Amino acid sequence: MGSSSRVSRADEFRDLLSRRALVADGAMGTMLYTRGIFINRCFDELNLSAPQMVRDIHSEYVRAGAEILETNTFGANGARLATYGLADKVAEINRAGVRLAREAAAERSHVFVAGALGPLGLHIEPLGPTSFDEARAMFREQIDALLEAGVDLLIFETFSSLYELREGVAAAREAAGDAIVVIAQVTADEEGRLYGGADAETFTRFLDQLPADVIGLNCSVGPKPTLETLERMQAFTRKPLSAMPNAGHPTRVEGRNIYLSSPEYMAQYARRMLWAGVKIVGGCCGTTPEHIKSIASEARSLQPGLRHAAAPAVSTEARRETLPKIPLAEKSPLGAKIASGKFVVLVEILPPRGIDASREIAGAKLCREAGIDAINVPDGPRASARMSAQVTCQLIERGAGIETVLHFCCRDRNILGIQSELLGAYAAGIRNLLCITGDPPRMGAYPNATAVFDVDSIGLCNIVNNLNQGLDIGGHPFGAQTGLVLGVGANPGAINLEEEIRRTEWKVLAGAEFIVTQPVFDVLLLERFLGRIRGFRIPVIAGIWPLTSLRNAEFMVNELRVPVPEEFLERMRAATAPEQARREGVAIAQEMIRRVRPMVEGVQLSAPFGRYELAVEVARAVGPR
Repeated sequence: MGSSSRVSRADEFRDLLSRRALVADGAMGTMLYTRGIFINRCFDELNLSAPQMVRDIHSEYVRAGAEILETNTFGANGARLATYGLADKVAEINRAGVRLAREAAAERSHVFVAGALGPLGLHIEPLGPTSFDEARAMFREQIDALLEAGVDLLIFETFSSLYELREGVAAAREAAGDAIVVIAQVTADEEGRLYGGADAETFTRFLDQLPADVIGLNCSVGPKPTLETLERMQAFTRKPLSAMPNAGHPTRVEGRNIYLSSPEYMAQYARRMLWAGVKIVGGCCGTTPEHIKSIASEARSLQPGLRHAAAPAVSTEARRETLPKIPLAEKSPLGAKIASGKFVVLVEILPPRGIDASREIAGAKLCREAGIDAINVPDGPRASARMSAQVTCQLIERGAGIETVLHFCCRDRNILGIQSELLGAYAAGIRNLLCITGDPPRMGAYPNATAVFDVDSIGLCNIVNNLNQGLDIGGHPFGAQTGLVLGVGANPGAINLEEEIRRTEWKVLAGAEFIVTQPVFDVLLLERFLGRIRGFRIPVIAGIWPLTSLRNAEFMVNELRVPVPEEFLERMRAATAPEQARREGVAIAQEMIRRVRPMVEGVQLSAPFGRYELAVEVARAVGPR
């Protein structure tokens, strides 16, 4: 379909929408599921392998009264298709999806074909490594295929990231300008909040600023909370609203998810939505042609008038009432030392495997008496099950009288849990963080454990940076602020150094205030790393690990992928007795401290196998501070 045809269809759609409400179709995935397609299949690929099945579902919705058919392309972007090994079929799958919907739409006049676009399935900035430009390019690839195949409009649906949705809508306008109708929908919870915490006012004001023709809600919850959220949204936008709720919450029955909201119940709420001024009504998960038939019947009986917004829309960015961040020197004693340029010494103490932390507290006391500045407490190191790192920090601070640095990893928490635990840690007196992504469960003793990884360490830094400015994860002021010292990790010996440098810069941009490196045995690697981060340098604390044996050194090289020069391996190889090997390992660590001290702002010393006296012995090489 040529561009002039698209323009006329866009004008026709906008004109029709200005005069009456339109009915969209229901769920595609639910219908495929009822036909025996397993949920681990790529539903979008069925456009190629089972076209008749997809076409038949579209036809059922047309016969039920749907005026908008969404293509079976919700997950047909390059990122999602790549997980099925289909990244090279983006254009083919999307073109087939449009063709099948177009064939079904031809059964009745005035049925519009909408290209369906869902989230990329990636974490984009500021909570992930995918940049805005990269996200926009991925959307553009799918959009170009949909436009080439002749869609009448584009529907972005089930988005929880406003920034990701912004990039998708921008890609649509770049590709077709006003020659295509754009509908932008987010998914909200029972309380009318997005997954990241944004309330109805915040996300509506944001959506109102997007160059979309229609904004609205779909998926996630049933018709009642959808209606209640839409009623709140009306105060902050003059744009037409759309509603495509689930058929209630799913119930597990004999191994299947069953949606229990009846067609009559959905139709009852469709009537209320139409009376409220919603201009497009349809359904998402659990809705069937029977649901749409009932909704279409209600739509035919009503002609809702246009309603007006009660308040002018303003930019979401203008609402970010950020508080000035607390200066590093005022956040904690460790922060004050780093800010003043004092060379700091940290010692790493692992949480206990059980409930008795007396040994760790005793080790921390030994460190305090030796003049160590703080104790670094890892969070589930090597994906092992240990006492909570946060609780260990509290026990050490209370029992040993020394400051701690809490490792905080992304593996075990979603973004809501992250925020809750960070606020709790601050309220409990924890002031120093080391934000890390975390080892995947397969590295530990419980390889079948489920990892979360809602964000990586870069996204975690952004969350902490927000909290330090009095903003929650949704960007809303919460009336106070944290003063967490924000540390991050880095690996000077990374195999892909370019990626490591890039991620380090992103961490700094996200608010990082100091860096702790992986164990360093090769000074040249550290020098190279420091040279590469010169343009965005923050204080660097070098990791120093006293080797205890040749086997320990080989473990560092072969399992932790930490480069150890052959010179040091030979020295450990020559140490035949355990005590001799221990002395040699301490000597090597002390040499490393003397060599790196002029380059960095501190060192972090490991205490292998809980031998805290080794760390204290190595620390003597630091000398006067």
